[in-house]
Amino acid sequence: MTIDAIRLAKRVAAQLGCSRAEAERYIMGGGISVDGQVVEDPASRVLPSQEVRVLPGASADEAPPVTILLHKPAGFNSGVGARGEPALGCLAPEALAQSHGQPRFLKRHLHKLTLTSPLETDASGLVIYTQDFRVARKLVEEGERVEQEFIVDVSGAIREGGLALLNHGLQFNGKPIAPMKVSWQSEHRLRFALKGVKPGLIDHMCRAVGLEIVEMRRIRIGRVPMAGLQAGQWRYLLDYERF
Repeated sequence: MTIDAIRLAKRVAAQLGCSRAEAERYIMGGGISVDGQVVEDPASRVLPSQEVRVLPGASADEAPPVTILLHKPAGFNSGVGARGEPALGCLAPEALAQSHGQPRFLKRHLHKLTLTSPLETDASGLVIYTQDFRVARKLVEEGERVEQEFIVDVSGAIREGGLALLNHGLQFNGKPIAPMKVSWQSEHRLRFALKGVKPGLIDHMCRAVGLEIVEMRRIRIGRVPMAGLQAGQWRYLLDYERF
């Protein structure tokens, strides 16, 4: 880049007659393109010959935090790294399920995420990542009160009275397990609706009554279902949705 290049934020501020801080918010909100490509880094440098445009709907308002719903495939680790970025590669733009009301994808949406409801590596299903402290508080600090729903395919023969024990009567790590709703959906499929989910809990319960888990899938957290998300797909939590 030649010496004539200047910071994109400076160029936008001069072009729009706004402050540098406002220009940075325009850029970080995905509202500025350079030669037809959206650029989200205010420190990017541009030449006088390059075309800088303000995109329709661009705003200098602070970009709101997002919450992401992922259908995690079995075999993938759902954790986040030191910088708050998911440890798996599913959250790519091409895996975003398109639906009405979704915000425009921004790279910053994948930074500083909190994993609210861990899921075992061998399991599949709904996983929530959020930048919103209100969602994190609801699902992490108050998570013991949020019901989750699982579909569990099993093998083996359940012991006599096993279904009643799954609903209430077993222990985990030496402590009684709170009552929950467990029912047969088919000959080899159970539905669990429970609160206070801990890694390994459902596997422990199934083994205690003579069953082995073949496949486990989480399909709902609170009032938000996984719905039509295919394995590996993700979407944003919509404004009207509440856990």
